[in-house]
Amino acid sequence: MAGRFDPLTRTAVRGGRTDVPPGQGSTAGAGAKERLWPPEGPLDLGLTLGPLRRGPADPTFRTTPDGSVWRTARTPQGPATLRVARGAGGQVHAEAWGPGADWFLEQLPVLLGAADDPAVFVPRHRLVHASHRRRPGLRLTRTGMVLESLIPTVLEQKVTADEAYRSWRRLVRQYGEPAPGPQDQDLYVVPDARTWAMIPSWDWHRAGVDAKRSATIVRAARVANRLEEAAAMGPAEAARRLEAVPGIGPWTSAETLQRSNGDPDAVTTGDLHLPGIIGYALVGDRDTDDAAMLELLAPYAGQRHRAARLILLAGHTPPRRTPRMPRSDIGRL
Repeated sequence: MAGRFDPLTRTAVRGGRTDVPPGQGSTAGAGAKERLWPPEGPLDLGLTLGPLRRGPADPTFRTTPDGSVWRTARTPQGPATLRVARGAGGQVHAEAWGPGADWFLEQLPVLLGAADDPAVFVPRHRLVHASHRRRPGLRLTRTGMVLESLIPTVLEQKVTADEAYRSWRRLVRQYGEPAPGPQDQDLYVVPDARTWAMIPSWDWHRAGVDAKRSATIVRAARVANRLEEAAAMGPAEAARRLEAVPGIGPWTSAETLQRSNGDPDAVTTGDLHLPGIIGYALVGDRDTDDAAMLELLAPYAGQRHRAARLILLAGHTPPRRTPRMPRSDIGRL
């Protein structure tokens, strides 16, 4: 639905937009466990699950021409593959494969935003109101899994998105495992915590990940069980738990908890572009800093993440006046 209004820009993608072709999906194959779930109110699968996608070739995420969204995860019960699509009467038809299939299907409503309450959101700016009105199916996902969101977020620290996506693809394909279920999707499940902690330094280097980011991931993997507990914590306590790991600051914890906990108020600070985008969209000030951004978002207290997403999805960005951040690949050095 969003595609009728705005082009698929990088800013919209960062806002969590993933276009899903229209369709009701097709039965994917034998051996799947199934569930039908009727969502309450509008649901846009692309907008809801889009933030879980790490680049157009993410080996853990796919959309297919029949209107299906595919996702893999290493659930608490083991690896699993999930396919979701809108069925007859607006119901969600889900299929899952692997040891974690039952867990995936049980968590399906929460994954698709059943724990989110968009009715409490009140737009305070014209642009936010228009973006909100155009996207009634936006729900905030909650995966309930911390490490799988934390690691790609750490990979995105201080580099371009394309560099981070390239590193993610290489590491997941090299150290993950083929996803259960139909093999024609070429999907992979992320490595377990022990495998992340055991990746040798030269493979981090080949994947384009510097020593600072790789060390942060290794430290996080070694305390993975403690970090996973944050999925059941309140926002402040969860952020403190994540930020107790050296190398994880407010930017990383916010980006992680937006996905793992579905936190509607986890506004991202310390970002290179976000303050300028929000400042330009709301008051025409492209030089907005974090403090001014938080002041602009203050009317949305409790829902600042949702407000920021709606602004990003609107695609109202300042014209570029400096060169793009240079891309590099330390794996070639």
